Amino acid sequence: MNVVILRGHLSRPPEHRLLPSGDHLVSYEVTVVRPGQRAESVPVAWMDAPPSAAELAVDEEVVVLGRVRRRFFGRGGATQSRTEVAAERVVPVRHRKRARQALHAVLAAVGEEVDGAT
Repeated sequence: MNVVILRGHLSRPPEHRLLPSGDHLVSYEVTVVRPGQRAESVPVAWMDAPPSAAELAVDEEVVVLGRVRRRFFGRGGATQSRTEVAAERVVPVRHRKRARQALHAVLAAVGEEVDGAT
């Protein structure tokens, strides 16, 4: 099973793009800090996100639920790849109830219990 749960801060403004296919994509850079470790920057892509997804602010703390994917694309005559989190939900932590509900739903899908999460 491919499940990702991230909690971190947006390190740059969301980027909204309309793809040639007509799909909407919102991209984030989420910085995750682990005590005693260096911060890690994780690219996140959210397809068909709601309009409010592009309104999140830099430094806003979010919970991201999704999966890891690696996509390949051509650039400059060469094939390149990018590993990112394909988001299914991105919830600001300030909306604790929604964040907790989303976390419960994901963990229930993988058969885990949530104790004091979020």
